[in-house]
Amino acid sequence: QVQLVESGGGLAQPGGSLTLSCAASGFTFGNYAMSWARQAPGKGLEWVSGIYSDGSDTYYADSVKGRFTISRDNTKNTMYLQMNSLKPEDTAVYYCNAEYGDIVTQTEYNYWGQGTQVTVSS
Repeated sequence: QVQLVESGGGLAQPGGSLTLSCAASGFTFGNYAMSWARQAPGKGLEWVSGIYSDGSDTYYADSVKGRFTISRDNTKNTMYLQMNSLKPEDTAVYYCNAEYGDIVTQTEYNYWGQGTQVTVSS
């Protein structure tokens, strides 16, 4: 079955760093665009960053640009989010997402992980 498992969350001090991982299984990882989204307490889901299926292009929300780096290793079926210069407002549950559109069958596939908590506090 399809699984996306996030890890690497935890407590960090302002200005600190964390690296999140998203391990995928049950589907052809290399065919899927991947992204990270987050949800802060009492707020809606916010898209954070995305990466093409082959890693050739990446995208970032303005709120994290220059501080976060998304990457993937298709040989390990894993995506990463390197988070530097963390701020208290980065506190949220971080989710990974996999998305693929089959042009032939006109079917979209969209999977979510269970999330990992990131807390930035002194």
